[in-house]
Amino acid sequence: MKDVGTGIIVRDGKIFIGQRPEGKPLAGLWEFPGGKQEEGESIEECLKRELREELNIEATVGKHIMDTTYRYPENEFCLHVYMVTIPENAKIKLNVHQNSAWVKASDMNKYKFPPADEEIIKKLQDIAV
Repeated sequence: MKDVGTGIIVRDGKIFIGQRPEGKPLAGLWEFPGGKQEEGESIEECLKRELREELNIEATVGKHIMDTTYRYPENEFCLHVYMVTIPENAKIKLNVHQNSAWVKASDMNKYKFPPADEEIIKKLQDIAV
């Protein structure tokens, strides 16, 4: 099983999501930023590194929201979901995603996400982020 740090960035009542690029697994689907934990790093360190690599931002990892596990045919993932804050003046640069959006939790059903993210979306809608 692979451990994945998953960040929920909220600004003005909306959550940041990115669209996976063409040529990658699950291309075109929307996701929360983050990525796989490397050996020797904590999930929090993983999440900070991934946000730096994917979005060119320095993030502060906050409250742990939940963990959820999902098995794809080729692998099983445990997503460790955290609230993340970024500086108000942070300029997000898409280094991995082909598109991005700021979306209310209640509107996330308008976007197609990987199955692994479904529990996260339900949780975000329940806590009214």
